[in-house]
Amino acid sequence: MQRQVHLGDICCQEEFDTNETSTADIAANAPRYRRKSSTFIDGIHDVPEDGDRAPAQLYSTMSGRLFHSGRIAIVMVGLPARGKTHIAVSLARYLQWLGVKTRIFHLGDYRRATVGQGGHVPEDYFYPNASPSSVVLRQKILKKCREDIYGWLNHENGQVAIYDAVNPTASGRRSLAKEFAKHDVQTLFLESYVDDENLLRENARNVKIGSPDFANMDPDEAAKLYLTRMETKIPTFETMDEKELNYIKMINAGQTFFYNNVSFNYISHRIVFYLTNTHIKSRATFFVRPGTATEEESYKADAPLSEEGLKYAKVMTETVIKHREQERASRIAEGGADIPLRPLTVWCSTRMRTLQTADVFKDLGYKVRQRSQMAEINPGVCERLSERAIRRLYPEEVEKHELDPYHHRYPRAESYHDLAVRLEPIILELEREQNDLLIIAHESVLRVLYAYLMHCSTMDIPNLKFPRNEIIEVIPGAYQNDAKRIHIPGLDPRTVPGSPEDIRIPVPDSAADTPVPLPGGGLSAPAIPPITIEKPPEKVVNTAAEAVRDKIADED
Repeated sequence: MQRQVHLGDICCQEEFDTNETSTADIAANAPRYRRKSSTFIDGIHDVPEDGDRAPAQLYSTMSGRLFHSGRIAIVMVGLPARGKTHIAVSLARYLQWLGVKTRIFHLGDYRRATVGQGGHVPEDYFYPNASPSSVVLRQKILKKCREDIYGWLNHENGQVAIYDAVNPTASGRRSLAKEFAKHDVQTLFLESYVDDENLLRENARNVKIGSPDFANMDPDEAAKLYLTRMETKIPTFETMDEKELNYIKMINAGQTFFYNNVSFNYISHRIVFYLTNTHIKSRATFFVRPGTATEEESYKADAPLSEEGLKYAKVMTETVIKHREQERASRIAEGGADIPLRPLTVWCSTRMRTLQTADVFKDLGYKVRQRSQMAEINPGVCERLSERAIRRLYPEEVEKHELDPYHHRYPRAESYHDLAVRLEPIILELEREQNDLLIIAHESVLRVLYAYLMHCSTMDIPNLKFPRNEIIEVIPGAYQNDAKRIHIPGLDPRTVPGSPEDIRIPVPDSAADTPVPLPGGGLSAPAIPPITIEKPPEKVVNTAAEAVRDKIADED
């Protein structure tokens, strides 16, 4: 059994009462139908009004639109279980990270909101020769969805609207492009085409077979049954070959790309560049701190690991390896395929403490790669200064820092915004990585990379905590990523506290015990005394995942 902790312990998000409330109910009773999103509770779908989820935004404009690129509709194309929603959510996360106002409109949400809780669409709903009643229902749903797209682009200064639906026919896509053009919206079609049977079954297993229809079935048989049902429900699908349209065809999760006329603005090129660096294959990303150094409080001194740090590196390595083996055994016990573990790649910065922490993996034959961009945040003149000294020497800077700890920088220091911009190449490489990935880095770097994957607010990033007695695992999901904590047993309590060189007011006490949870959320350790016994992984309770449970068997 896995012990559970609330999502608020990881990434602070708005709280919504989801008890006995379906997505369809929320949508139907919203002040304006489908104005916000598909779930109303997770940051990747609900763009906050204050725009605090753009950690790497370089500049702002009066209109809120960037790069002189106007308004763009990205239209997803593809049959179910092809990874469309996964790609849409990943792309929205990246564009929002850059500051581009992006929102996803899932057509399936509008269908559920229209038919109501427990309702079902007619059997011929997706057929080209559907009955008149099905055609009327289909047009009603499409109209509501597109009205919201236009309303957001025209009246809320939206820049990129991602329209997530099957869009199976060439004639329908041509009509859609003409309709968007009438509203002065550029259209880019993005098709996820999959003909690899193994990849199709994996996608169906990972995303679609959580429906009660497939309870207690063998996962492979359930995936096969789901795909057969979809072929019956959507008998007609035409892959993209319209020469006059702008489109990208992503074949077999990024093995091959085909582009047509994609050259109309800067954002379109950024989208192409991002997509060539991403994929929809499942893998895990682990975040962990390096061991303690002999000069732990010094940024300038590239000190080696202390004796305690060397012991930590060995125990942490053993914990990661054991956890991965246990996860594999658990999947097999639950009826999953008996397949080997994915290879594990280790990334670390060029700092001595991270290199020596990674050396244990290197000695065991794991691939270790150094990343110079992953150096910790530069504390500038505040290095080695106590809280009292900082407040006495730089009272005005302290006041500015407390108002905006993400963007503020002390003299000769870096801000978290500077760090996020510096880490953009790492983010693209992280998206491209197909192996399981372990990142060994300073707490400030882990905060930014974790915030990207979990879509945390800029207000939360400086407060995320990564104590040394925990490994954080992030598992990609179609609608939102999930995270869990892995306890590292038997550590000296002195190795656990947060990094003393962090620029944070008040400056943490280097002799403090395990940090307690922050009042406003953020990644933090439970306030428990250090123990040496092993604990099972603590799964983060993702309330967003519960709220989108009705999407799992979606046909869109």
